[in-house]
Amino acid sequence: MTSTIRFSLAGKTAIVTGASRGIGAALADALASAGASVTGLARSAKPDTPFTHAVRYLSRDVTAGIGHICAETGQFDILINAAGISLPGAENFAATIQTNLTAVHAACEAARPHMRAGASIINITSIASILGLPGNPAYNAAKGGLRLLTKSLAVDYGPAGIRVNAIAPGYIHTAMTAASHADPARNEARRRHTCLGRWGNVEDLAGAAIFLASDASAYITGIDLFVDGGWTAKGLLE
Repeated sequence: MTSTIRFSLAGKTAIVTGASRGIGAALADALASAGASVTGLARSAKPDTPFTHAVRYLSRDVTAGIGHICAETGQFDILINAAGISLPGAENFAATIQTNLTAVHAACEAARPHMRAGASIINITSIASILGLPGNPAYNAAKGGLRLLTKSLAVDYGPAGIRVNAIAPGYIHTAMTAASHADPARNEARRRHTCLGRWGNVEDLAGAAIFLASDASAYITGIDLFVDGGWTAKGLLE
């Protein structure tokens, strides 16, 4: 098998949650660009911007949407759990855990019986899964929990031939990080904390997602793939 074929998603069927904007929308587009038949799910009535490639969009609750798609198509190959929120404040703790952790587990469980051997689940965590970022303990707790949920499900789903991995982004310029990006001091602080000297953009995550979704990663499960510009590698700031 050539390297090009290994990275191709032709003939594979994918579901991407949180596909109305940001990382979810970009990864839905990325999988479609690699040849997958992609359905994007989110609660928003429509995506914030049109997809570049052929992505079907459904405005549905995640677990209900997965059930609907599986009833139509039967088995599928790829699930990316990209739906998430970041709401600082103690009053938002339960809602953050529900969306960023509990709902992901529900989506995986809903998808599992319908996934083919060799299928891939990719959960979107964060550098906050291993670092204590200030002012948002619920987000840290949810992403840390999702990191270990990913490893636990890799153990549980492995006998069925289903791989479960995580992509852990650093600071990516999206609507969720718009306030930090627009603030000169916070923008500069985050830029300087990376080895590459820049913020990430959603397209920076595309290659990692295609790799983990494809047969090129057929013997990889239970890992955290950090796409953070070197944030977690850097110690002292110069």
